[in-house]
Amino acid sequence: MAERFDVVVVGAGPAGAAAGLVLARAGRSVCIVERGLFPGAKNVYGGVVYPRILESIVPRWWEEAPVQRFITRRSTMVMTATQALTVDYRTAAWGSPPYNGVTALRPEWDRWMAGHAERAGAVVLCSTVATGLLRDGARVVGVRTDRAEGELEAQLVVACDGVNSFLAKEAGLYPEVDTDHVTLGVKEVLHLPKEEIDRRFAVTGREGVDIEILGATRGVPGGGFLYTNYDTLSVGVILQLSALGRSGRRPEEFVAELKEHPGIAPLVAEAELKEYSAHLIPEGGYDTMPRLVTDGMLVAGDAACMTLAAGIWLEGVNLAVGAGIAAAETAIEALGRGDVSAAGLAGYRRRLESGFVLVNHAKLRSVPSLVLSDRMQFRYPGMMCALAEAIFTVGDPEPKPGLRRIFRRALSGAGVRLRHLLRDTLVAIRSFG
Repeated sequence: MAERFDVVVVGAGPAGAAAGLVLARAGRSVCIVERGLFPGAKNVYGGVVYPRILESIVPRWWEEAPVQRFITRRSTMVMTATQALTVDYRTAAWGSPPYNGVTALRPEWDRWMAGHAERAGAVVLCSTVATGLLRDGARVVGVRTDRAEGELEAQLVVACDGVNSFLAKEAGLYPEVDTDHVTLGVKEVLHLPKEEIDRRFAVTGREGVDIEILGATRGVPGGGFLYTNYDTLSVGVILQLSALGRSGRRPEEFVAELKEHPGIAPLVAEAELKEYSAHLIPEGGYDTMPRLVTDGMLVAGDAACMTLAAGIWLEGVNLAVGAGIAAAETAIEALGRGDVSAAGLAGYRRRLESGFVLVNHAKLRSVPSLVLSDRMQFRYPGMMCALAEAIFTVGDPEPKPGLRRIFRRALSGAGVRLRHLLRDTLVAIRSFG
């Protein structure tokens, strides 16, 4: 016989764990279905979490969360094959509560969050794949799993099953994913003694560094990253999936090139490879999100394309947690009224639109396409590095060139037209305004 719950949550990542925790605390019977051996076993990200939203469900989270380091230094680097220009910001304010960002390892982080849900009363069912939806007419009434007699009936299903969500597709909430809006994240975890990391990155104690890189994936739109963990480094690249396929290259080649770049090589020299992993990321943002509700089902997290990849803002876990909380609150409200139809679940989108999840996505909706454009990826890094090199080069006995001349040379050398630069700058200003 099928097991019955008020809510079945598919996926024990940040969105699913947050939803399960809020539901269980409200006294609802909830089962979280996870395909990995444990929560986080199948999940990968570079390593930076922006966890302030956790304060609403786990007060003083920093006293117990499996944090590697607290980010007190944020760098944005643009590079060519031989150059690197970095804007570096450091602040002591990010080194104390409520903190701004932390580095974490996903298996530890997801286990910790799912553990909170389990202690609140949620059933966490691992090594279990949700293979399809159960329906009563048009309404979703549970999920099928790959377990023997593995039907899980529920008044409501919350799909948090990741990018290219099988359940959201089956429910008809969106068509096939466009690979132009999907990237492949590839990461290596490299071991170095903590003292050596502290020395190379000029930090102490639990201070950490986040370096985001543009121009690290020559020939394929994307980006690079380097984060400090306690005694390891997370280094890797993000690659547009469709362009990677056309390139004929393997993703690990891009990681190797990044590690050999003169701006990165001294930071990772002699580090020992501990782990290699890859993960698909939905980066299209607001304009690629599916419908978020149908009769008997809500969609949250990566399954709803809620990763924010907008230049200097690279966020995912915080948005997933926010969406999971909103999904749970909507479910509690709908179950209390006895109406889990799409109309009865309409409060979900209203919650997201009145909070930071969809407000931030809507504000920055034009930025993902700008960041992945040819000019931003392949021309502007060279232009910016050429500007910096010309300004800082002392060319005696020749007199210093004027800034106007330096600027014109940099634009011409990178093949950038002034009208395109002004137009892209205007798009960025309007988006960030």
